[in-house]
Amino acid sequence: MIIWVNEQIDPSGIIYACIACCDETQAKQCHESFEQNLMADQKKMGWVATLRTVSSWDDVPVNSLKLN
Repeated sequence: MIIWVNEQIDPSGIIYACIACCDETQAKQCHESFEQNLMADQKKMGWVATLRTVSSWDDVPVNSLKLN
């Protein structure tokens, strides 16, 4: 199983928002939304949107919204 994890991470490395799902298309759309929602000033300060995969729900951050 592949689980797609979208995260918005602040400059100090703290996860601000996280959504995890098993649907690749939905995950990529979510990532695009996360990217678009970061303002230029946030990006300059070091905010990032990441998309990564994990193989177990145990590897998904606890505070994430988990979609099946």
